Amino acid sequence: MSEYLRPNTDSVFGAVHLGYVVVQSNRLTDWRRFGAEAIGVHVDEPDRDRLRFRLDDRTCRFLIQRGPAEDVTALGWHIDDHETFDRIVARVTDRGVPIADGTAEEAAARGVQRLWRFPGPKGIVQEIFTVPVTTPEPLRMISSGWVTGEAGLGHVAIISREPESMRGYYQTVFDCRLSDYIDENISGLKMKARFLRVNERHHSIAIANIRGIKIDPIRTSVQHINIQSETLDDMLASFERVRELGFRMAWSVGQHTNDRELSYYCVTPSGFELEVGWNPIAIGPELESTWEPTTYQGISIWGHKPVGETVLGKFAQFRQAVRSTTTPEITVPELAGGLSR
Repeated sequence: MSEYLRPNTDSVFGAVHLGYVVVQSNRLTDWRRFGAEAIGVHVDEPDRDRLRFRLDDRTCRFLIQRGPAEDVTALGWHIDDHETFDRIVARVTDRGVPIADGTAEEAAARGVQRLWRFPGPKGIVQEIFTVPVTTPEPLRMISSGWVTGEAGLGHVAIISREPESMRGYYQTVFDCRLSDYIDENISGLKMKARFLRVNERHHSIAIANIRGIKIDPIRTSVQHINIQSETLDDMLASFERVRELGFRMAWSVGQHTNDRELSYYCVTPSGFELEVGWNPIAIGPELESTWEPTTYQGISIWGHKPVGETVLGKFAQFRQAVRSTTTPEITVPELAGGLSR
């Protein structure tokens, strides 16, 4: 890890990377076909109740395990060293938030030697580990490769009714830095998104909210998970396969205003979206030293048009938004850094 990422010994920025995603679903057959045949990742089936997606030499980047949630249930964060790990643990426990040791079976399923977990916003469990399990077994997949490494797996995007509390959480735990904002109008509603980085990837966490009204129009805890294709040809080929195999497309190919990534969005078998992208900006040493957050108007320079939008789909979103007003969003106020709910 480069020294420029650690301006002082207390910061953990640069030593944190999104390592894996845990999904609970009863649609394992659809997930297997979606991963292997549409997106083009390596799929293993350790037993009848679990699938694992590989993108590189790690044994697990996505764990799909049988269950009713049809949602992301945990995010796994790779911590570079034990000193940084201890610092994060102290931040959490010193504020009265419990940390639990994962079982040996849970660690093995996720492809790590050991893991520890603690509560996260919107009920998404945060898991931390220091040693991933790798394998020399060749990847069996349609794609030629995926970009991970120091930038981590990709990013997670979340719609929140308590965006400042969520931002405070990731600042407290991981010393995230603000990359930029996007303001966008969607169906007459004003949305603000903030993009947070924990390493050289432009953002590992994106948090969006509807301004002026506390609603959440989607059922799942995350809006989308992003992975990064190694080549433009890979990204475009997977776009065509997703359509040809009958999986639902959410947004057509386009280019984002802030990180300049070319991407498309499709709907996973569990209902949240997967963004498959290519060539986003990386905030390396030169950019990091001078980076200033900017507010962009609109999500995309071009493209990213909605695909297959229906009246019934809009009505379902409206019902979900109304339902969301009746229950408070799960937050972890002890780790929100004093920022408001």
